[in-house]
Amino acid sequence: MSPERRASTGLGSLDKHVGLVLPGGGARGAYQVGVLKALAEMLPRRTSNPFAVLSGTSAGAISAAVLASRARSFRVAVTDLERVWANFHSGQVFRCDPATMLKSSLHWLAAIVLGGLGPRNPKSLLDNDPLWALLRGRINFDAIQDSIDKGYLGALAITAAGYGSARSITFYQGTTDHRPWERVRRKGRPTRMALEHLMASVAVPMIFPPVRIGQEYFGDGAMRQATPLSPALHLGAHRLLVIGVRNEAPEPVLGLDQGVPYPSFGKIAGYILDALFMDGLSSDLENLIRINLILESQPGRVMQGEFGQLRHTDAFIMLPSRDVRAIAARHVREMPWPIRLLMRGLGALNYGGSQLLSYLLFESGYTRELIALGYEDAMTRRDDLLAFMEGQPIQAPAGITGWRDLSEEYSQRVRVLRMADAS
Repeated sequence: MSPERRASTGLGSLDKHVGLVLPGGGARGAYQVGVLKALAEMLPRRTSNPFAVLSGTSAGAISAAVLASRARSFRVAVTDLERVWANFHSGQVFRCDPATMLKSSLHWLAAIVLGGLGPRNPKSLLDNDPLWALLRGRINFDAIQDSIDKGYLGALAITAAGYGSARSITFYQGTTDHRPWERVRRKGRPTRMALEHLMASVAVPMIFPPVRIGQEYFGDGAMRQATPLSPALHLGAHRLLVIGVRNEAPEPVLGLDQGVPYPSFGKIAGYILDALFMDGLSSDLENLIRINLILESQPGRVMQGEFGQLRHTDAFIMLPSRDVRAIAARHVREMPWPIRLLMRGLGALNYGGSQLLSYLLFESGYTRELIALGYEDAMTRRDDLLAFMEGQPIQAPAGITGWRDLSEEYSQRVRVLRMADAS
């Protein structure tokens, strides 16, 4: 983003190399909107997009694309995001009327009982045509390039998983300075963003149908995204604001005298989605910690080699302060009854299955509470968040703040990752 553009919009005091990372999370993405709403209120009203790079996966890809298409005014973009998320209902995401749900159930039953239906086999559990229509009417994809050309944005990255190539593909649109990259099972590919890229990134396996782009079908970007922080770094971000959607509080441990319930299909499905959306972020943060600890002993906190340049990267992490599963359990009755019936059949209507509900509950009561939680959490950390956006270094272990695992694992540990001269 050009200094001239930032000066003209009153952004001279903000860091010019912050990347925004929005991991996937289904309906939990409403929490990210709440954090962004708080940030928009902290910044001057006429502020344009304050991020050099916007990187999103799954539901996070949709939010990133909206911000990119409306980069001229950050507050207007976030207001538009909130308007959609605060008024969500399941019918805007997938068909959930009784006739469609009955037809889908019978289709699956016939395929199982008859050993398959050939080319008429069901493609997914749910039909997400309504989401195609919603996004087609909400996002102006031509405006993304306009935002880049006018200096409001450096690059937009959207990640999907290729079923044919078995690779994590990050589609990106940016300036001519950006170059494609290729690593083990992941690539960065320049493109002109279209609705297909978003719908591919949100195509949760089995739940939503895959999307064809070129000569390959793609599914949810979280499936093979072992390094969700890397696209923003490849595209020039030096510091990262990461808005996750899972609090790290473990489930309570049962006593020895308590029975251990057999996990329902709903609980297992929720566990799978949780691993799909969240485990890559935790693993990548651990890798970033190790790299940062090593680089702290290097001049300028930078290391150069055949692999390219490694740079110490500060990361500000926002995670929900309350258990999202408990919030979802309070709003389950807002779901249309055909979906509730399906969830009941999967054993997802009790607390044990609320993990699955928390990702699929696209209803306004739930999303509004998550937006309020994100807003509250960000306002609680207002001073630290503003200081980060202004470029002040993070005074925390390894330059990472906001990740509970980090404070537990590293705050009291003697740092042993030091580079030493073997001679």
